[in-house]
Amino acid sequence: MAAAGHNVLHLVWEVIDSSFGTQVGLEDLGLLLSPLVLTGLAAAVTLRMGLWNIGAEGQFYAGAVCATAIGLFYSGPSPLMLVAMAIAGVIGGAAWICIPAVARAFLEVNEIITTLLMNFVAILLVNALCTGPWRDKAQAITSATAAIPYKVPELAGDLHWGLGVAVLLAIAMALILTFTKWGFEVRIAGGNREAALYAGVPVQKRLLQVMLLSGGIAGLAGMLEVAGTVHHLQGGISNNFGYLGVVVAVIASGAPLAVIAAGLLMAVILNGGIVLQSHGVSTYEVLSLTGLVLFFVAAGEQLAHYQLTTLAPRQPLP
Repeated sequence: MAAAGHNVLHLVWEVIDSSFGTQVGLEDLGLLLSPLVLTGLAAAVTLRMGLWNIGAEGQFYAGAVCATAIGLFYSGPSPLMLVAMAIAGVIGGAAWICIPAVARAFLEVNEIITTLLMNFVAILLVNALCTGPWRDKAQAITSATAAIPYKVPELAGDLHWGLGVAVLLAIAMALILTFTKWGFEVRIAGGNREAALYAGVPVQKRLLQVMLLSGGIAGLAGMLEVAGTVHHLQGGISNNFGYLGVVVAVIASGAPLAVIAAGLLMAVILNGGIVLQSHGVSTYEVLSLTGLVLFFVAAGEQLAHYQLTTLAPRQPLP
């Protein structure tokens, strides 16, 4: 950005001030942090098993669809309906990863390809619903459903309790993976599958459980976005949170607690992107920041296995 003629120090200060200096900035940051933590956690859980869930985007959409179906076509007390929408979102996300999970567990099909391809199906499904049978014809928006009457309770201003749910779930997953037998078996299977099989760990069963759990977490993120932030289903509702969750998980090295900090970093970059663009920084420069962060984290992970040494001088032959 300096090479492009921008005052970098001034831009950095503007980004920090816009994110942390005002209540509106903090609320916007929290609204971004909630889905980033959940999709990052979804990807991080599979990383602990040595798997790559690149399909959190599709599972996010699937969870949003199922939650919207409950919110639009059923009625009841708000707390009960929010719980039902959350359960539907989790089931939707888990169902969307079923095919990749079964294919990986029993047929050794690469989950990177299958989870990625399922994203496009989910995106097209949402677009078809929002422009077709579920479209709210009373509104000018051509790709959105009617407003959902059930909303996640507000925490402060526009910020809702979805952030609290995301943070508590990250803490819970950290405790489960660290202190339970199930978590120990997942970590062992992720570190050395052959050793896990030799020790009697049901690797296929744990693989299925981890992938379904990952999909369910991403589906919950979709439900919270529908019921907490957007309040209706629309095309592009994810804002690439599913893909960015993979970046968050890699930065966190698959550690659930570190997902919170990595999600905050990514939220600051996204929130600051609006400020940067208002100062003449192009969209491509802003988007390149996330790629650069991922590149250097990946490089650091590899370089950490090496050490610079000084070669001893060769001794002359006798």
